[in-house]
Amino acid sequence: MLVKELEFRGIRKEHLGMYLEELGAEKVTDFFPYTYSAECWTGQILSEEIISITSTFKVNAVFVRFSAESASALEELIKKYRYKTSRVGG
Repeated sequence: MLVKELEFRGIRKEHLGMYLEELGAEKVTDFFPYTYSAECWTGQILSEEIISITSTFKVNAVFVRFSAESASALEELIKKYRYKTSRVGG
C-alpha cells in the first residue's frame, strides 16, 4: 500500500469525512483515527488541532492519511479529494 498524508485547514473534520464517503468509502470507526474504507483505498482522519494565525485568528488543522494499492489509484484519489476541498472566494 502506498500512503500520503495531507493537512487541511479551515474545513471541519465532519465535512472531510463526508467527502471520503462521497468518493465511495464507508465509515469504519467513530473516533480518532476516523477510518473510511473503500474497495481499493482507505482514508483516515488522524487528528485535529487549532492553529493560531494571529493572537485572535485561529483555524483548525485536520490531518488526513490516504492509502491506496497503486500510485495511480492514490494520485486519482487525492486529485478527487482536493477538488472536493477546494474553496472559491467571492
